[in-house]
Amino acid sequence: MSLNLNKLVDKAYEDKTINELLDAPPSALEGLTPKHDELLAELKIKTIRDLANWKYAVKAQALAALADSES
Repeated sequence: MSLNLNKLVDKAYEDKTINELLDAPPSALEGLTPKHDELLAELKIKTIRDLANWKYAVKAQALAALADSES
């Protein structure tokens, strides 16, 4: 199965594998810039993988998922 990730990433990264994307800087994500890379690096986030595994992002995702299931 092939996934089309083009709307998620910057044009320069459209031909990359998922693992290559995870190792890319956050600015590889559509809408983020090298300035965002600098700001995130101050939080020790240097790759998309770091961002995805950042404990605060994980906690925020968990809260959002719980909110979706709340009546």
